[in-house]
Amino acid sequence: MTHINVLDPGASPLDFYGFELRRHREAAGLTQRQLGDILNYTGSLVGQIETARKLPTQEFSERADAALETGGLLSRLIALVMRSQLPAWFREVAELEARATEISTFQMGMVHGLLQTPGYVRAVLGALDHSDLDDRTAVRLARQRIFERAERLVFWMVLSEAALHQEIGDPETMRGQLAHLASFEKNPRINVQVLPFSAGAHAGSQGSFNVYRFTNDPSIVYTEGYGIGHPTADPDTIKDCSLRYDHLQAAALSLKDSAELIRRVMEDRYGEQVA
Repeated sequence: MTHINVLDPGASPLDFYGFELRRHREAAGLTQRQLGDILNYTGSLVGQIETARKLPTQEFSERADAALETGGLLSRLIALVMRSQLPAWFREVAELEARATEISTFQMGMVHGLLQTPGYVRAVLGALDHSDLDDRTAVRLARQRIFERAERLVFWMVLSEAALHQEIGDPETMRGQLAHLASFEKNPRINVQVLPFSAGAHAGSQGSFNVYRFTNDPSIVYTEGYGIGHPTADPDTIKDCSLRYDHLQAAALSLKDSAELIRRVMEDRYGEQVA
């Protein structure tokens, strides 16, 4: 157990967050229990966050900022904290997501993490490992805050119809996930197209991939395997994957037809009755 008196703020973003929380709490003359009462959390939780034994949440950070008058410090730190908790091999991808102005992704087997619901995330991450599932779920969901930034991201996803039928979690989880996807039908910045079974052989048969585009930097293609990611800025790879993506979009259903198919599968396969 890390002792609060030897917490090193330079050890990690989580340690720095805990150090700053403690510093501001003590400057306000509050005990952990008193701050917990103000925030509607337990004093024990405050202590665990201060000693880097528990991940803070966005809600906790916002409440603490208001109570301690930090000027939004903790809310700004939370993105760094969450990113630092990602698997080491995936942190570069999170950086790409945070900087990209446009992301184009083709997904064969499951919904992309940036559009996953909490229940779907828990089912995916808990398939083989239930340890720290709450924290790991919060870390993945925190990536979705990139949609809230001032320079708004344009996101395109071509999703194989197979992903609509692959039951991840239970039927209720899938209903929630498919309803979430259908809700983007009229959102010009988050676009979901379904590649139907009827498309047959297609340009994405070699696997899922992402293309990240930036304002001033070269585009990057990202693919991944088991526990490893493969980002590349090789011009030939970028050209090849961009062409593949164009063909996938051409073979996919329109945004409107995709939303209709998603709702139909949601109703027929997972028992949701849509008016």
